[in-house]
Amino acid sequence: MNFSDLLSRSDIHDFQVFLGNNCISLLSLFDSKMSSPTFLRDLVKKTLGPEGILLDKQKRTVILSLLRPREASELAHALGGKPSEDPFEFLKTTRFSVGSENERILFSFFKLNLPLRHLTPPAAGEEDTVPEYQLFPYQRRASSDAQNILLNSPFRALLHMPTGSGKTRTAMDIICSRLRQFEPSVCLWLASSEELCDQAFDEFKKAWRFLGNRKLPAYRFWGGHNPDLKKVKDGLIVASFQKVFRFSNNDLKKLVTLGSLISFIILDEAHQAIAPQYKQAIDTLLVQRKETSLLGLSATPGRTWNDITADERLAVFFARRKVSLYTPDFQNPVTFLVSKGYLAKAVFEPLLYKSGFVLNKTDLARIKDSLDIPTDILERIGEDQIRNIAIVQRAEELLLKHKRIILFASSVSHAHLISNVLVAKGHASAAVTTKTNSDMRAHIISDFKGESEKSMVLCNYGVLTTGFDAPRTSCVIIARPTKSLVLYSQMVGRAIRGPQAGGNQKALIVTVNDPTLPGFGNVEAAFVNWEDVWTFKKS
Repeated sequence: MNFSDLLSRSDIHDFQVFLGNNCISLLSLFDSKMSSPTFLRDLVKKTLGPEGILLDKQKRTVILSLLRPREASELAHALGGKPSEDPFEFLKTTRFSVGSENERILFSFFKLNLPLRHLTPPAAGEEDTVPEYQLFPYQRRASSDAQNILLNSPFRALLHMPTGSGKTRTAMDIICSRLRQFEPSVCLWLASSEELCDQAFDEFKKAWRFLGNRKLPAYRFWGGHNPDLKKVKDGLIVASFQKVFRFSNNDLKKLVTLGSLISFIILDEAHQAIAPQYKQAIDTLLVQRKETSLLGLSATPGRTWNDITADERLAVFFARRKVSLYTPDFQNPVTFLVSKGYLAKAVFEPLLYKSGFVLNKTDLARIKDSLDIPTDILERIGEDQIRNIAIVQRAEELLLKHKRIILFASSVSHAHLISNVLVAKGHASAAVTTKTNSDMRAHIISDFKGESEKSMVLCNYGVLTTGFDAPRTSCVIIARPTKSLVLYSQMVGRAIRGPQAGGNQKALIVTVNDPTLPGFGNVEAAFVNWEDVWTFKKS
């Protein structure tokens, strides 16, 4: 019996069972020809096929009812039915279990091959079990090395991993291990912005679901969040540097209380640890319990590129105990990560323009004496029309090749300016800054991270330099000059997720070349810039 011949006997009522009334009605609204028996029959073949009908009890009953009496008797007899029985009733009540002899007979009757699942070999004795929160080999080694160092006095170390290599994920593995080993235990995660706090809080919840061993609370301690510290006995507190700093100035008793609770502190972006406004607060937390461990996280273990004394203080703060990636046969971790596909190969390109921007002697002196370029000078740079024309034109060219581009602007107004001009010229663009409403920011970022094939430029100022993961980003335009090698490396890092992490083979880093201002162009050099100050020195 040919199955297609049997299907040709079906009418509109049969199609309603096969496809559903709503489907047929909707098809007729688009085109009346789509509700014709011929069209519907072809649609059933494409969407269901013989398997979809014969393996579904309701649909199978309908198709078997289309058999001629002689055909039904022949099939019933093959299935063991008695001649005295009504063949249609017998077929209606017969079970066709998956993998059964009845199923084989049914498919054979219609000259059909059994579903492919029956042709596959039996399962092997060995099967891989994939963890839901797995780490790459280099991350597992870094986690283990850091935990071993923290077991010994002075119980502090810095975990040095390039941007994009998974510092947060590795640190969460360390935290979860700590919370399992010491029960009850309170850990404190300190970060410099609400975005980073949000990211850490969500990442911990995800990690603990797979790595945890008990129900555990997590506490928000930034912005308007103020948990009752007296009730904290176990879990993770995620706090902002700013919140803790305010305690050190206004409510030292609360800071002491916090310090007495915690046994492990993680400093995200640890280069900020020696900033005067934060170091005192951190020291107060650490002194409450001698056994409290301290782990710093950083992609660049220094604060500057030209102030060796500041870098020296940071190394001393972490007792010159730095955990770097184990990269056999590679001198530079970035080179290792790129070669293995964990990071994209960063291609650096300068964006040149004929500057109409002039710095006077006072401006130059202020830049020289500041950790980074003063805000008012950045705002003035963002008003240079010749510079902005060059930025917009290059962005338009890049949109032809890249689906997701992040532009780091020199000010809030500059981010909106570039974005507005791009939109006016028919491109998809949006601006997010520290002043953007949180709901609007979340919506814009969600669109940027989405699967739309339309190319988009996300212009920003003051956000997205850290803790922002959008693997589809393949290009960064750095239109914000900076003296900070840390900041520059963070901006570069937004585009260098490699194929192993769902990113790209290559990433283009376009840096606006401001002739009178300092700049950087090599992320590998950035990673090893401070190695000398971390070498152990005898007092």
